[in-house]
Amino acid sequence: MKIEKFVLSPMSTNCYIGINEESRECFLVDPAAWPPELSSHIRTSELKPRAVLLTHGHFDHIMGLEQLLEEYDIPVYACGDEKEILESAGLNLSTMMGTGYTFSDARYVKDGQVLEAAGIEICVIHTPGHTAGGCCYYIEKEGVLFSGDTLFHASIGRTDFPTGSSSQLVRSVKERLFVLPEETKVYPGHMDETVIGYEKKYNPFV
Repeated sequence: MKIEKFVLSPMSTNCYIGINEESRECFLVDPAAWPPELSSHIRTSELKPRAVLLTHGHFDHIMGLEQLLEEYDIPVYACGDEKEILESAGLNLSTMMGTGYTFSDARYVKDGQVLEAAGIEICVIHTPGHTAGGCCYYIEKEGVLFSGDTLFHASIGRTDFPTGSSSQLVRSVKERLFVLPEETKVYPGHMDETVIGYEKKYNPFV
């Protein structure tokens, strides 16, 4: 599997494309925006989008959905506990950008559920704390974790937004993520990549 990163939106959100190099099928993680260069890259690279994975429902991770779905009729997955945030412009903070945005067509998944997207098995790990329905996506075969705003390089997500909880977030990181193999590569929602082993040793917040 090949992973490509695009830094999008005024919040510098990491949007990832997970590519099955044999079939050219792919999935997208957290489409914060849908700029022409991203759309063009997918077409010119002959990629075939098959799904969207949302780590949580904040505006800076979902604002590209409308335009993306105009081009590709594909499912959008999110944790079931995130429904309220996705469907409320106030809770997903999109009102901060002027025009509120909501999304009501997600397919809701639960902790431990294994998805198949682009021929790749992806396990859902519910990690509440940044938001109630925040989750990470773990691809065991590839040793890869898409952590959203749960875990960053030497940091963790904010907990002062609606449905956030600092105690829950620390517990999620320690009990749900730090049990993964130490060599697991972490692709966060902002900033640079890291690995689980490094975070276990040096992350000052947990």
